[in-house]
Amino acid sequence: MPDKTASGRGPAVPSGLMVKCPTCGETLYSKQLEENLFVCPHCDHHGKVPGRKRVNQLADEGSFVEYDDELRSVDPLGFVDRKPYAKRLEAAVKKTGEGEAVICGLGELDGLPVSLAVMDFMFIGGSMGSVVGEKITRAMERALAKKRAMVMVCTSGGARMQEGILSLMQMAKTSAACARLREAGLPYLVVLTDPTTAGVMASYAQLGDVHVAEPGALMGFTGARVIEQTIKQKLPPGFQSSEFQLEHGFVDLICHRHQLKATLARLLRLLGVED
Repeated sequence: MPDKTASGRGPAVPSGLMVKCPTCGETLYSKQLEENLFVCPHCDHHGKVPGRKRVNQLADEGSFVEYDDELRSVDPLGFVDRKPYAKRLEAAVKKTGEGEAVICGLGELDGLPVSLAVMDFMFIGGSMGSVVGEKITRAMERALAKKRAMVMVCTSGGARMQEGILSLMQMAKTSAACARLREAGLPYLVVLTDPTTAGVMASYAQLGDVHVAEPGALMGFTGARVIEQTIKQKLPPGFQSSEFQLEHGFVDLICHRHQLKATLARLLRLLGVED
């Protein structure tokens, strides 16, 4: 006998088989959505991409070698909100299969050698704790040591509040690593995806040589409502969208996900990276 739904009206749909597009409301097969790079085929909404799948989208097959995957966050403050921070970390590892909110390594992008770092919003909102900051800094230092370009894919709710000042210190540390890349003349490309906010947006996410945004991505330092309450003014429509940021010079171009890898490769070649 087939499984029944809770209402007893018919067979149950297996969990995770179908998803609803948050923009147009169309129901999609999860496999179909993944095959289309998590872009809705009906309205072109660019959905969130798990970090490991994003790596596979950008790195040439078989070329990516991960580094620092053994690093794990600890709970230096014994922080507890609705649940202990240690429990949040445990749940995030179980949910994503990843050890932290960023994946870093060396690989090739269309035959070009790069140091690649990809953030994963599914891991505690892609928040930047001490380990995330350390892994990104090491990825940049690896680019320096190997004389490779750096490609950073950002998605984050900002600094991880459960680590307090220790997470905020990562803004300075990663920014200093960005400065060393620039001094060495090594290209640093930043891909801004939905969402990229707060301490991440205020540090390494805005320090690239070229900033490429995905369509419709939300980006900014803090929420629109907080800004309106602070400055006592109504913000324009789409204030924190990638389209608004392009119009006002905060990003260099908006690129559809289907063309992202080819666009990054073209930019790297224009910046002098050779096969």
